[in-house]
Amino acid sequence: MKQITRHNAIIELVQLKNYVSTDELVAHFSVSPQTIRRDLNELAEQNKILRHHGGAALPSSSVNAAYADRKTMWSSEKARIAQNVAKLIPNGASLFIDIGTTPEAVAFALLNHNGLKIVTNNINVATLFSGKEDSQLIIAGGEVRTRDGAIFGEATIDFINQFQLDFGILGISGIDEQGTLLEFDYHEARTKRAIIENSRKTILVSDHSKFGRSAIAKVADATKIDYFFTSQEPEATFAEAFSKHNVEMIVC
Repeated sequence: MKQITRHNAIIELVQLKNYVSTDELVAHFSVSPQTIRRDLNELAEQNKILRHHGGAALPSSSVNAAYADRKTMWSSEKARIAQNVAKLIPNGASLFIDIGTTPEAVAFALLNHNGLKIVTNNINVATLFSGKEDSQLIIAGGEVRTRDGAIFGEATIDFINQFQLDFGILGISGIDEQGTLLEFDYHEARTKRAIIENSRKTILVSDHSKFGRSAIAKVADATKIDYFFTSQEPEATFAEAFSKHNVEMIVC
């Protein structure tokens, strides 16, 4: 397929679906990820699409896509993780749900549960559960980061410290070979530590891209994690780091 034909087809797909992931486009056109990334970059420069990390949206979309559109950004890997986590959570459980698209995918997978008590610093999760009458929803106070709906800061940490909940659903930016959980932002790292400290069981949810990803702020080591749901079997060094601390790893 000629590049111009593929470009036109990409634009049509984005217009049809509002958001299309890079993985979807690679599969649809049977080309390499590098080719699709070049296509998306060129179309974005021409203002024919809006380039997002991992895909493309309509150019009229806001920088932080609406929650209804963000759902389509969850890869099949994150959906599998979310569905497996949902099997672990009983009806009536209390839980923290962290920021990030993988915790959001878990929240979506929990919508069929009854009587959940949800505490979150994620506006997108709060929006999702705000119409679910059989659940209790409590949202953290603090500064709102408009690009992704995260709530953070000292007020957020003080708020989280008021609770003791059954489960903490935690996303992460990076995991090193020792099983240390890492974040790019110091404030996010502190918020995640508060979630860990105030959860009876901590569930880490992360796709395979986070293994070996470097970030400067330490959240915790593997001893603080009870369950780790991920999308692919990690290399032996990562697996051993979690195994020696008795973390139950579930590859989805």
